[in-house]
Order: sequence, then C-alpha cells, then structure tokens
Amino acid sequence: MYTVAVTRDFVAQHFLIGGDWGPENERHSHHYKVEVQLEGATLNRHGYLVDIVDIEHHLEDLVAHFRDKTLNELPEFAGLNPSIEHFARILAQTLTERIRAANLSALAIKLWENDIAWAGYRQEC
Repeated sequence: MYTVAVTRDFVAQHFLIGGDWGPENERHSHHYKVEVQLEGATLNRHGYLVDIVDIEHHLEDLVAHFRDKTLNELPEFAGLNPSIEHFARILAQTLTERIRAANLSALAIKLWENDIAWAGYRQEC
C-alpha cells in the first residue's frame, strides 16, 4: 500500500461546550497542525498516488476556510462540541469529497492541537 502525506499549520479558536472543562470553556486559540495521508495500492501513469500539488491545493483551500476563525461559529460545527475529534472528521470528509483519484483507497487525518495532543479520522474512499 502506498501512502503520501502533506501537512499544514494554522491558528483557529474555539471553546468547548456541554461540560465543565474550566478554561477550555472560554474562547481560546490553538496552533493546529493537520496532516492528510492518502493511501492506495496502485500508482497513476505518472508514478503518483496523487499529485502532491493537487493535495496541497485542496488542503490549503480547506485550511484557509478555518484559519483565524472561531470554530463554534462555523456551520460545520453547528450543534457539535468543537473537539479535535470532530474537527478531524470534518476535515477528512471534506477532503475526501474534493480529492478525486480512482486509485485511492483511504484518506486519514491527524490533527494536532498542541505539541502533545492529536486526534485522527480515517475514511475509506
């Protein structure tokens, strides 16, 4: 199985809801780092799983949507606690819709909210 990955970082804000998490209930910023990993068993005629430039384009567009925003205020998070788990799923589902390649079998997201904590979501293509 082949894997290709691209990372980006960005700052966004959120506040947690639905529980008593102290300072996490107040609006605060995270310097997020997102890694998208694409998997597939075969390469295209150019020897790529997916062209990295294409991955970068879609990831940068998606990151720009969230950069410097408060996640709680975005429609993607309506009714959700803006946890990194939910955020990782939203990123994965959106990128799966945008990155099209017949040879892809899965897309996975790792999303760090700091140097020691990350969540992931993997989706079959």
